[in-house]
Amino acid sequence: MRIAVLSDVHANLEALEATLSALDERGGADAVYCLGDVVGYGADAAACVKRVRERCDGVVMGNHDAAVAREEGLEVLPSDGQAAARHNREQLSGEQLDWLADLPLTLEARGLRLVHASPDRPAAWTRLDGFRAAREQFDAFDEAVCFVGHTHRPAVMADSLGVLSVRSGNRYLINPGSVGQPRDENPRASFGLFDTDAFTYENVRVPYDTELAAEKVRAAGLPDRLARRLMRGK
Repeated sequence: MRIAVLSDVHANLEALEATLSALDERGGADAVYCLGDVVGYGADAAACVKRVRERCDGVVMGNHDAAVAREEGLEVLPSDGQAAARHNREQLSGEQLDWLADLPLTLEARGLRLVHASPDRPAAWTRLDGFRAAREQFDAFDEAVCFVGHTHRPAVMADSLGVLSVRSGNRYLINPGSVGQPRDENPRASFGLFDTDAFTYENVRVPYDTELAAEKVRAAGLPDRLARRLMRGK
């Protein structure tokens, strides 16, 4: 079974549409999942919520989703993120806000664990940015693979040192990177493809119209820094 995993769309419609088109060009997937942060930072919150709901078989809640829909954790976001969360909240319908607010923090699907930040305490929004931070997480899930987002950086972390690619016999935390706001100095959208039968994984990068996405951010009156970082991928 071929599984597509998206994360951190962040209201970037251009990146999301390019990602979905790239997925279709590759023959699609048997199921598509989103690891949260559908909203935040970008200008097209309503359109992105609509498209994610249309295309994804399951979605978990991210911290920006909680900030926008529930106004939870808004005060701990950076000032740019707070401005975007308030903007996005005004753009969404009541029904869309309810949908975001009701998203689960974690999900088991197709033998995989899905969570936005970390499986041990999903609502703590911990950043798993290295083996030291990740190694304790393997006790928090039973599946062979747990997909996480939140850092906006694609990564594969195995339960053993020295394992650098996905192969049968190990357990993994896999971060597919960010669709809408990559932060690994590569501005292309990022998503993951996992084959449950072959037990293989591919990180896919997709170019999109960053200039249009940035111009929409500026036109919405959001901080210019949010537009500039789209161009730099950091």
